[in-house]
Amino acid sequence: MSTNGKVVAAFEELAVLSEILGENAFKVNALRRSARTLEALTSDVCAMEKSALLAMDGIGASTVAKIQEFAASGTMQELVDLRARVPAGLTQLLQIQGLGPKTVRAMWTDLGIENLAALKASIDSGAIAKLPRMGPKSVENLKEGIAFLEQSRGRIRIGEALPIAEALVAELGALPSVQRIAYAGSLRRGRETIGDIDVLAASTDASALMERFRTREDVAKVLATGETKTSVLTKHGIQIDLRVVPLDRFGSAWLYFTGSTDHNIRLRERAISQGMRLNEYGLFPAGEDGSIAEGTLPVASVEEADIHAALGLQWIPPTMREDRGEIEAFAIGVEAPCVIQQSDIRAELHCHTVASDGGMTIDEIIANAQARGFHTIAITDHSKGQAQANGLDETRLLAHIDAIHAARARFPAMQIWAGSEVDILLDGALDYDDKLLAKLDWVVASPHAALKQDPQLATARMLRAIRHPLVHVIGHPTGRIVNGRPGLELAMDELFAAAREHNTALEINAQHLRLDLRDADVRGAVNAGCMIAIDCDVHSSEDFGELRYGVLTAQRGWLSASQCLNAMDAKALNAWRMQKR
Repeated sequence: MSTNGKVVAAFEELAVLSEILGENAFKVNALRRSARTLEALTSDVCAMEKSALLAMDGIGASTVAKIQEFAASGTMQELVDLRARVPAGLTQLLQIQGLGPKTVRAMWTDLGIENLAALKASIDSGAIAKLPRMGPKSVENLKEGIAFLEQSRGRIRIGEALPIAEALVAELGALPSVQRIAYAGSLRRGRETIGDIDVLAASTDASALMERFRTREDVAKVLATGETKTSVLTKHGIQIDLRVVPLDRFGSAWLYFTGSTDHNIRLRERAISQGMRLNEYGLFPAGEDGSIAEGTLPVASVEEADIHAALGLQWIPPTMREDRGEIEAFAIGVEAPCVIQQSDIRAELHCHTVASDGGMTIDEIIANAQARGFHTIAITDHSKGQAQANGLDETRLLAHIDAIHAARARFPAMQIWAGSEVDILLDGALDYDDKLLAKLDWVVASPHAALKQDPQLATARMLRAIRHPLVHVIGHPTGRIVNGRPGLELAMDELFAAAREHNTALEINAQHLRLDLRDADVRGAVNAGCMIAIDCDVHSSEDFGELRYGVLTAQRGWLSASQCLNAMDAKALNAWRMQKR
């Protein structure tokens, strides 16, 4: 975990422990807001000046003091104190669906429950019924929540969640009674991992829709079901929630359940400032006391864009709804950011053939790219240091260059480059010498080994590669795997500055296992004026389909087409390439 990640985790733990101890909601929310603000940083938070920290939204003097304490000692005394007061097993109980901090606190103080095993024992003995509002139905829900916790897989990668959601929406959307259906939540916002899948539907026969949903072959367990909401656990351990909403309120419900929570709070605050109230049922005019009179019709509710317009906003893309300045950026009368779309991508600049560890020939990769309407393809098989990936030594590389160039005659409509994904060695040197690199049309330099390297050495290593005059792109700069390994811990601001100075692009590796650069780093690179490449790291024909995950990540980082290599026309892209030759 990076230094920033450790600080964020500390604030999140402070919030959880404070909730269990019954601290006021304002303090808990302030701690969580601090965590979310710090999570988006690309600078090392422990190295930042006090004035820079205080200038950030949601960061006050007490937060700064905690950060500085962590920088000096690696912990926070308040966190140490709270850990001593709260049994470690209680935090796991908060992961049980429907179980909040007040109930967990009551279980602890009234029944002495300190962990999941003790909770299960209290259910078996019937002691749990002594708690207020813990009737038979609540106990049954608690049992189901425990079962789900023990069977669920936690957060899953977007590349697994999105196809499931799309297939479900297509299946249920084909029912004659379904008027409108869509997925929402963090999945719609394009987050790299998803807790559960939220689906909204408008239907003329809600009962039939719910029956179809809960009896699908993929359903392992129905967690809860009712007239307007059903939650199921799939055989893959993923929770899916289906909500039925009125057709004329679909837009407001979709806006609400897409989130994020912080974004929604800002929208509600904006509505209040304009004498209105916003909720999942619509945007309503409010009375003098701020309430919504019974029978009041919404100002807007059918479409998200209608609600935005009524609030004086242009429509905000879901991927940008994280309370990171988008409300101000999309105000009517302001030139709003225009983020990149998948249709803007016209080139793939990171591909592997059967010459190294790919599954396609040169011609097959080119044909796939051509079928997708791309004007440029760069073949970038591994360098010799990647022995496990059948990396090419000098002799094989020279023959491979000739074979790639020969393909130009067979595909005259394509711009075809002979390149390599060259290993960045531990000291920042490259896996081929400069004489050989100069023979390549395109160089992607990537870290594959020593991904737990000391942060200072790792940063120096990557800076050396960025400054190399023959390198076009730094591939998957941290080497991380989502839900797998954290990758290199780098001083990203230093990398951005060097990349801008030396006109070296940084890659968003679109493989959903990587998504490296991550979204917050994309935003930092965009602000620094860096060029970005969105590449699929193609090894098979299916990998071209990973592009959408890279584009979603790019959108979350506010990347425009003008800063993306893959969105250039063929002539401009080749001219950019040649500045390194």
